Amino acid sequence: GAAANTAGTLLRGGRPFRRAGGALHQHLGVSAFSEYTVAAAESLVPVDPALPMDRAALFGCALLTGVGAVVNTARAQPGTAAVVFGLGGVGLAAVMGARAAGCHPVVAVDPVAGKHAIARAAGATHTLGGGGTDIVEAVRDLTGGGADVAIEAVGNADVLATAYAATRRGGTTVTVGLPDPRQRLTIPAVSLVAEERTLRGSYLGGAVPRRDIPRYVAMYRAGLLPADLLLGPRLGLDEINEGFDALATAATTRQVVVF
Repeated sequence: GAAANTAGTLLRGGRPFRRAGGALHQHLGVSAFSEYTVAAAESLVPVDPALPMDRAALFGCALLTGVGAVVNTARAQPGTAAVVFGLGGVGLAAVMGARAAGCHPVVAVDPVAGKHAIARAAGATHTLGGGGTDIVEAVRDLTGGGADVAIEAVGNADVLATAYAATRRGGTTVTVGLPDPRQRLTIPAVSLVAEERTLRGSYLGGAVPRRDIPRYVAMYRAGLLPADLLLGPRLGLDEINEGFDALATAATTRQVVVF
């Protein structure tokens, strides 16, 4: 899959899109911003047709990655303290996953104060900003010494270092962000052994899509994942650039393109 994505092909090497002058790359095997597409069967997951398609669309990267980081990668247990850094669609999904897993408290961290209300609706018990507050100490105070599980959903090495520092001895830090490849992470190396801390990466929430998407849809229907909170404006395909502008300014979380 990774090799095909890098080459811009489907899994078996094909490029079904063409124009004068040759074939077009198949972006990540999906190329979703088109009226029609061709996808490998392995890339598709059946969903119950009773689930509205604008809701079904949320169970891709946002919920799959954020919830999966908590339940698949961190394997959070009921009663454990969790902190989530970054409250975009993936971070908010991680907050939902922490609540569904029975974590308490659930601390949500983002410098954009406008995201705090939706984080609380998603399941956060506390929200913190970046306005001069010592985030690590604040998390330690709220969790009685540090979080058992920290999720970094920003894609920034400095934020990842902060998330790592905010965990207690024996804590687990999971990163789902994709920082610039030039960024480097600096942490106290001795803490991995002396404090038995764990640092893990989570690609798409460690998901097995055909297992996890139906499971998360069931959790949504049971009221455990308030996915509707992620649903922002509906866009037409001709509004796609405006949609990206809205994401860049943190004006919304997830938008749905309606054909």
